[in-house]
Amino acid sequence: MAALLAGVLPVFVLIAIGYGLRKSDFLPDAAWRPIEKLSIHILYPGFLIPAIWNADISGGGAGAAGAASVTSVLIIATLTLALKPLMKIDGPAYTSVFQGAIRWNSFVFLPVILSVYGPDGLALAAVVIAAMIPVTNILCVIVLVKWGADQRSMSPWALTKAILSNPILLACLIGLALNLGGVPRLPGISDTLELLGGAALPLGLIVAGAGLSFAEVARRRLTIGAVSFVKLVITPPLMWGLCVLYGGDETAQGIALLCGAAPGAAASYILARQMGGDAPLMAGIVALTTVGSALSIPILLALFHLA
Repeated sequence: MAALLAGVLPVFVLIAIGYGLRKSDFLPDAAWRPIEKLSIHILYPGFLIPAIWNADISGGGAGAAGAASVTSVLIIATLTLALKPLMKIDGPAYTSVFQGAIRWNSFVFLPVILSVYGPDGLALAAVVIAAMIPVTNILCVIVLVKWGADQRSMSPWALTKAILSNPILLACLIGLALNLGGVPRLPGISDTLELLGGAALPLGLIVAGAGLSFAEVARRRLTIGAVSFVKLVITPPLMWGLCVLYGGDETAQGIALLCGAAPGAAASYILARQMGGDAPLMAGIVALTTVGSALSIPILLALFHLA
């Protein structure tokens, strides 16, 4: 158990380093956007594709973990929509509450999975990612179109194109296709991907830390605190319980638990800014859930492995 917790600690140390680098102006603000783009579009696919390609995903746990994560998202999304009339916030702020409740940060989720469950666990986690990304993106875009400040329409084709252009989803699908197709390791190509992927996790975590903003947390602490409670306290046991119900093994249950415990996604802030959501509120939710997950993930791991 101590070894598992020690493996999680470096994840949050790197996030803290990223935050410190940004606050100290070690790099100019303009430098972080291209670094983030490099991480998401090049390095993370280089990490995910060979990891999933070479992993054993023949067990039945992947389906249970994927189904549990999607079901949880649908349940929380439904409840959040049902409670909207009771929320004393405007439309753009509601879209950020909605995104904060159902979206999650794979930059934090995947390194934790790798440290706890190794490459095979990573492959199961990729199935969860491939299942969740379309669902969460569709739901969030629909909510932003209806309640965002811009209230722009989006055609089904444009929505499909936006989802399929997600580099993390594409990397998962490519890795799964190569794995299921039995494609052997390709000298040169595999080596190149692995070299790229070696930089993905540390740089991705530093970028995640650099993107944290706490400016809104004190000003809107009730709203941000409520969303963080749902994300870090309600969602993890919900995903875990559904995975148990669907027959997932111990590894699948742990992955479902950690998926639910992952903090809000930095990409939510970008989407809020692009589609008329409340971007400052979204930034506050991402910041508080990230800090909160540094405490909740070790506690959940300890409870799960001691049970």
